[in-house]
Parts: sequence; structure tokens; C-alpha cells
Amino acid sequence: MTLWLWILGACALAYLTKLSGYLVPQRILESPALVRISACMTVGLLASLVMMNAVGDGQRLAFDSRLLALGAAIVALRMRAPFLVVVVAGALAAALGRLAGLP
Repeated sequence: MTLWLWILGACALAYLTKLSGYLVPQRILESPALVRISACMTVGLLASLVMMNAVGDGQRLAFDSRLLALGAAIVALRMRAPFLVVVVAGALAAALGRLAGLP
């Protein structure tokens, strides 16, 4: 098979998977267990994406100014700062880290 056939097959499979979601009965989608599991999966996925963006650099770990930005954002969030303040605090921490010589 050529590469394009694999790509088209993957597209069809993704479309059919999404389409099959409409066939699930509403009572199953609204069950408390499923709602709780999907909420936990969302939080776990977001946490893993944040950590991979903060310390990941290809196939290795990189401890640089992004980690300072994450720490500053966490502190600002714990102080219940508005979202814009959290973003600015993270950006300032990253800028100061790079100014200090961190990669």
C-alpha cells in the first residue's frame, strides 16, 4: 500500500469513530460515572501537556526558563490572580530567566 492509502484509511477511521459517537444513547452519556471519568481524563491530559511543554525538548528533558514561567504561573494561580496577570507573571519570569542566562 502506498502512503496515501494509509492516510486515507486513517482519515476514514477517524471520521467513523467520530460519527459513532452520535449512536451512543443519551442516558449513557449522562451517567455519573462516565461524567466523572471524562472530567478526570481532561484534567490529566491537560496536566501532561503542560508538563511536556514545560520540560520537554524533543527526546530529552530541558530545565530552562520555561520551568520558571510555569512556577510563576502556579504561584499566581494559587494567589487567585486573574488570567491576564498569570500570563504576564509567566512571561516576566521567563524573560528574567533568559536574562539571567538560562537557555
